[in-house]
Amino acid sequence: MTLFRDDGIVLRTQKLGEADRIITLLTRGHGRVRAVARGVRRTKSKFGARLEPFSHVDVQFFARGSDLVGRGLPLCTQTETIAPYGQGIIADYDRYTAGTAMLETAERFTDHEGEPNVQQYLLLVGGLRTLASGEHGPNLVLDAFLLRSLAMGGYAPSFGDCAKCGLPGPNRFFSVASGGVICGDCRVPGSVVPSPEALRLLGALLTGDWETADAAESRHCREGSGLVSAYLHWHLERGLRSLRYVRQGLNG
Repeated sequence: MTLFRDDGIVLRTQKLGEADRIITLLTRGHGRVRAVARGVRRTKSKFGARLEPFSHVDVQFFARGSDLVGRGLPLCTQTETIAPYGQGIIADYDRYTAGTAMLETAERFTDHEGEPNVQQYLLLVGGLRTLASGEHGPNLVLDAFLLRSLAMGGYAPSFGDCAKCGLPGPNRFFSVASGGVICGDCRVPGSVVPSPEALRLLGALLTGDWETADAAESRHCREGSGLVSAYLHWHLERGLRSLRYVRQGLNG
């Protein structure tokens, strides 16, 4: 058995037997990791309380062999809380649904267990911290997280210059298949014509211009969220299960 230590965000948990759980984490040094936590479903388990979704934790693992991810699931034997982001998220429905979509996105963008993805990890930590603080609207935080996750995955959308020919913006048309906004000459079937305000909002979320994003009207936020959802669905080839609950709340 080999000892490993890393810090990570708990993405989800699954029941195992009568008292155990399989914990999925996105860690700083080892990427996505699944591990078994013994006895954490017992009522008095303080250990289990630290291993809930949204928690930022320092974890000790025991694994067979010299690699953390390899033969069988490692054991999660010790954990210390770094930041309990769940406390600021789960009590508010909009934050909870947005946070759940962020966790699912992070898991989808880390396809292979044991492969470090420090950028995605740091983006998730920062996104959950911002979401828990209530500093910005939950849907804005989520859309910013989704756009930046896409950008880190090599799918950065353009909201100014034409995504096909590079014609300087502003440009009128938007095509998910073309990579964002496109000019009239590059327009393809299925293109839509978003409002300039929605495109300006999405550009601000992608670059971290929160002053512009926070000032956006709700109708432009809804429009922008629709574009983000369509763009994400195109590049992931299937949508996020949790995203439908976010959009239901936004349109409710």
